[in-house]
Amino acid sequence: MPTHKSAKKRVITSRKAQIVNRDVRTEIRSGLKKIRQATTKTEVSKELPNMFTLLDKAARRNQGGITKNAASNYKRKIHQALARAK
Repeated sequence: MPTHKSAKKRVITSRKAQIVNRDVRTEIRSGLKKIRQATTKTEVSKELPNMFTLLDKAARRNQGGITKNAASNYKRKIHQALARAK
């Protein structure tokens, strides 16, 4: 356990960040799962703006371990899923 006041504060803030990061990653992964399981283009295009918004926000805020390049890679995979859908 930390003994310094600043170390105690750091434990609290890192725990809060951990919770936010986990929630962001979960939401992104759930959205990707919906897109991959979608069978029609309308289902994919319905989820598309929501996913792009989530990825851009996560990359901008540096949340969930999502960097700008990682967000770009996820977007590419979403576009590929859209192209594969019938």
